[in-house]
Order: sequence, then C-alpha cells, then structure tokens
Amino acid sequence: MSENKTQKTAASVEVFIKQVDHEGKRNDAFKILEMMKTITKEAPRMWGPSIIGFGDVHYKYASGREGDWFKVGFSPRKANISLYLMGCDISKADHILARLGKYKTGKGCLYINKLADVDVDVLKELIREGYENCHLGTEHH
Repeated sequence: MSENKTQKTAASVEVFIKQVDHEGKRNDAFKILEMMKTITKEAPRMWGPSIIGFGDVHYKYASGREGDWFKVGFSPRKANISLYLMGCDISKADHILARLGKYKTGKGCLYINKLADVDVDVLKELIREGYENCHLGTEHH
C-alpha cells in the first residue's frame, strides 16, 4: 500500500503565499486563506510544497486504499487558483456552481483565474459546503 505523495508538512503557509510571483494571485490567495480560516475555524497547513489545506479527514476506499487528506484547500498555481472543495467530486456542487461566475472544473477541483471572476459569497458557500460535507472515502477513480 503506497502512501499519498502529498503529505502534511510544517512549512509556513504565509511564507509560501508571499512567494507567489503574481501580485494579484498573491492577494487573492491571502483573501481565500482568510475565507477558509473563517469558515472552517481550522489552522491552515501546507500539504506538499504547494497546497494549503484545512481540517483533516481519513479516507478508505473500497479498493483498500486509505490515507489522510484535508477537508478543503487551495493552491495558487501559475495557470490559475485550484480549489479542492468537495472531497474530490466537485460535481456534487452543480447547484451552487451555477451561480459562481467564471470557472473551470477538473477531476475534483475548481479552477478560477482570479477572485474578481466569481461571486465571493457563492465561493464561501462552496467552501462551507465542502468543509461540512467532506465525502472522501468513496471510490472515485
């Protein structure tokens, strides 16, 4: 059984965000950090070199694979800001996404270019929904 490549680290979240090259993305990352802190009431932790996660969840799939992950998180990447919100199945939030604004989705992720492209109140709703209803533990591969 292999462990997740992405593990929780002791690295500083603030130092990581301060190193984001693009000023607008850096500012948005600090705003998302504050949103997630307020909603989850959890301390942010770095997961691997580039993901900021909130809360802990242990998952176990039918295949026997299990591990630890965060309930919600995000990563300010070069191309966009990746948000990990719905326990790897963002399609569970289609009813909320319809009101969000400009975004893309991938396998389990929500991608936005900048906060100005989305309705921040709807984003907060997505974060809250993802945190309170974290559904890791069901096979999704």
